[in-house]
Amino acid sequence: MATTMRIKKGDLVQVLAGKDRGKQGRVLKASPRERRVIVENLNLGKRHTKPRPIRDSTRMGGATIVPGGIVSKPMPLAVSNVMVVCPTCNQPTRVGVVVKEVKGVTMRVRVCKRPGCAQEIDT
Repeated sequence: MATTMRIKKGDLVQVLAGKDRGKQGRVLKASPRERRVIVENLNLGKRHTKPRPIRDSTRMGGATIVPGGIVSKPMPLAVSNVMVVCPTCNQPTRVGVVVKEVKGVTMRVRVCKRPGCAQEIDT
């Protein structure tokens, strides 16, 4: 399977399936090899952490302690379960790629595939 994805870090996406269906958020991390993305404040999982000391946090005194407890953190989502939201029409859309030439340099630009929109997604 190809390791390229049409979703990048910083994109606004909408979740299509799962417990957060219909919600939107920004992509914090994209992992093309695993075909997964981490979306800000969506698909939260709980992690139980121990209190841990931080070394050399202040050069003056002893180590400070990071408190333990139950921490919520975003977990990865499959790319097939999210869809990019077009910044122009504000609708979830499929993404197409168009090759265009700017100042003698050929570039691949992502575009909205909705009928009547076809605007560039990349800014």
